[in-house]
Amino acid sequence: MKKSKKKVIIDEISFLVGIFIIAFGLIFFLKPHTLAPGGISGFAVVIDKLFNIPMDVTNIVVNIPLFLVGIRILGKKFTLRSFAGTLILSLFIRLIISVLGENIIMVDDVLLSALYGGVLLGTGLGLVFRSGGSTGGTDLAGAILNKYFPHISIPKLMMIFDFFIVISSGIVGGKLENSLYSLVSLYIIVKVADFIVEGLNYAKAFYIISDKSEEIGKNIVDNLGRGATILKGVGVYTGAEKNVIMCIVDTRQITKLKNIVNDIDSNAFVMVTTVHEVLGEGFKINN
Repeated sequence: MKKSKKKVIIDEISFLVGIFIIAFGLIFFLKPHTLAPGGISGFAVVIDKLFNIPMDVTNIVVNIPLFLVGIRILGKKFTLRSFAGTLILSLFIRLIISVLGENIIMVDDVLLSALYGGVLLGTGLGLVFRSGGSTGGTDLAGAILNKYFPHISIPKLMMIFDFFIVISSGIVGGKLENSLYSLVSLYIIVKVADFIVEGLNYAKAFYIISDKSEEIGKNIVDNLGRGATILKGVGVYTGAEKNVIMCIVDTRQITKLKNIVNDIDSNAFVMVTTVHEVLGEGFKINN
């Protein structure tokens, strides 16, 4: 079943508003104090401080090779959507700076900047993820590297990228405190984004009944970097054997998994349930 026109419009508006909020938070809260809470946008803050190269330029230049590789490995649909997010983010950064300037410091206190910047970026990312979009960056890099290092999960690869970016903010800013404040901001970003996408729930279990279960399962592994299990079931009424795919995903992948199922088999029966505890590869959740 395809999205209604109203849902498409709402998703696109959420996508644009989310990216605008990210750009605003970067320019007026994080950049003035050299706070880099991970991601390519955080890397752009560091490069701007080191070489005075505008954030919008770094954002595009760093992401281009990721997208070129991503198209071959992850497919055109998700990669092009991510590339659109990157271009729009760079456009909004340039637009805001052109209209308001970039020397405006909203808050002098570094801790408050980390807190409010984290809330803004978390809200923006949450809206972007909820609309099924992405702004590229470390999640795309993690998905690509996971193809070559499948024993390392995508979240772990992203964590490695973000760790080095956070540390670099302290080195470039000349203060260890910058790295610590960046960690505070990163924590808030993750929590707020999770809340926007899925309230207080951190993971979902999908049970998918489809005649195209093998194709769906392959796409889950290839495009989400998640494992999936095919269970054998029997319809009580018809007595027919059916494959049931069981898969657990984090909040950022909920919309992506729904889209995968809908694109392959719009008649699939899908049940989604909240997971309160997940221990194992790619997860460590205790609610």
